[in-house]
Amino acid sequence: MSQGAHPAAGRGALAAAACYFCWGLFPLYWKQLADVDATELIAHRHIWSLAFVLCLMAAGAGWAELRAALHSPVALRWHALSGVLLTINWLVYVWGVNHGHVLETSLGYFLVPLVNVALGRVVLHERLRPVQWLAIGSAAFGVVLMLVKVGRPPWIALTLAVTFGAYGLLRKKSPLGPLTGLGLETLLLAPLALAFLAWQQHTGAGALGRVSSLEHVMLVSAGVVTAVPLLLFAYGARRIRLSTLGLLQYIAPTVQFALGLWIFHEPFSRDRALAFAFIWVGLALYTTDNLWYQRRIRLAVLPE
Repeated sequence: MSQGAHPAAGRGALAAAACYFCWGLFPLYWKQLADVDATELIAHRHIWSLAFVLCLMAAGAGWAELRAALHSPVALRWHALSGVLLTINWLVYVWGVNHGHVLETSLGYFLVPLVNVALGRVVLHERLRPVQWLAIGSAAFGVVLMLVKVGRPPWIALTLAVTFGAYGLLRKKSPLGPLTGLGLETLLLAPLALAFLAWQQHTGAGALGRVSSLEHVMLVSAGVVTAVPLLLFAYGARRIRLSTLGLLQYIAPTVQFALGLWIFHEPFSRDRALAFAFIWVGLALYTTDNLWYQRRIRLAVLPE
């Protein structure tokens, strides 16, 4: 049975799709916390995510795996790196959303599938088909066009695309399960997050005790809001192809784009639309080529 037809692949695809839909709705959540500094939000996100994950592990059997991972230099190195990438991604995303750049954050996640293809070429030494090169070229032209026409590089989008693409690659290579991997990532960075929050409270700039009751609830809930989609993502990433993960990833930026355009009414000039169009053409080429290639593989393995 092929990987795509395996029941585990089906469950993985469903988990990844649910994760991406949740991520698409995230701007609605973080906009409610716009009065809190983005760095402090990410520190809270780390701490409450760790607390939630540890509670889940206490109810299950993940402690042994976590203890083993803490004594594994390889696991510590890989997950320290993935934790840093995840933190950068979170910070840039929350800052972008709360400073009126929801459309650009959506662009970043539109670019992730093509970043996955590029990482496959550079890191995994995968051969790219001609249409894949064309897709990357079209998207790259769209980014250059945005630089020339809009007057600045889309640094938010590029940072989100590169950090999340690399994070997905590291999690796919990780031997740890979704819960243990996330627990290790957040545990390694928790001391820095706690130190920052303590300093914020000491200087009087911290959110705790200063914001509304609703915002307090939302800060604490950041653990659940963050951890559940990440667990779904990690579960899906280990069970489906990186290319399939890239296809499902379109869900999140499509929802984000709709929110930015129709709910938050962000400006979308003709020049910006043209740059987006080249990137979308690249995505269309990539998607069409990927579907055609997967169909060829399925036909090749069918009995005559």
